[in-house]
Parts: sequence; C-alpha cells; structure tokens
Amino acid sequence: MTATRPSRPTSPSRDPEGGERERHFSRLAQERPGIALCRATALVARTIDEELSGHRLTVAQHLVLKMLNDVGPCSQQELSEQLRIDRSVMVGRIDGLEDSGLVRRERHPRDRRAYAVTLTPEAGPAPAEAEGGVPRLLDRDFGSLTAAERRTLTRLVGKVLDGN
Repeated sequence: MTATRPSRPTSPSRDPEGGERERHFSRLAQERPGIALCRATALVARTIDEELSGHRLTVAQHLVLKMLNDVGPCSQQELSEQLRIDRSVMVGRIDGLEDSGLVRRERHPRDRRAYAVTLTPEAGPAPAEAEGGVPRLLDRDFGSLTAAERRTLTRLVGKVLDGN
C-alpha cells in the first residue's frame, strides 16, 4: 500500500489569481489592526495619488500646501513633525514645491536662524483645487461605511496618532 501525500493548498506564488495570498492578508488584517491600517493607508494613498495626478502634486506636497494654507508659514521642522513626514523626505517635497513656484523659503520671523516655508502668490488656488477632490475620494474609499462609522474610524485613528 502506498502512502498518499496530503494535498497542500496551492502556493500563493503558483496561484495565478493571487487568491490565497489575498485571503491570507485579509485574515491578517482582521487579526492585526496595524496590518489593517497599512492596507487601508495603501488604498487611500493610491486613490489620493490618482486624484492629485491632475494637479501634479504628491500626497505629501498636497498636505504641505494645505497646512500652509490653513495655518500660515511654518518651518520645515514644524511641517515635518505635524504632518509626520520624515525630515529628509520633507526637504525633497518642499524642494519640489519651490521648483514649481508654489512655495518659497524665507527667514523665519521669530527665529532668524530658521527658515519659514510660505505659499507664493503663484500657489493661488492650487491648495483649494487639490482639496476639492477630497469628498469624492473619501466616498470612493470609505463608501462602504456609514457617516457614523466614518466618524468613529476618524476618532479611533486620531486616538492612535495622538498616543504616538
């Protein structure tokens, strides 16, 4: 009598549709909130990138413009800390915005050793135009959630971020 080997599930690398891989990550996302947040972040980032591509902005650049528009001139360090973007990455984002003529660096009014990043007149409607697509992308990514669920998600993610 010959022993038969138990059948093994198809290896994710051999599964042409990636179904097993997708199920694996779905299970992980249900078990681990960090993985769920990473997956959700990737989904939202893709959607935002698509939305902003018409504005020739990256997500980070959009956030910088929005913050400058909402609160006024800020140091690179403050932008980096508030937007939780690594300082070395922030320098590149601001360089890109400066090259596009949307921001400029000037001496910080309260600290002559530092520079403040400021919107230029050329930025004009760019922050508002980029922000105009946000409701559409929120509906696209979070359309399966009720308004109350969206508020709860926002509150819970905010609580995680405030703790770090």
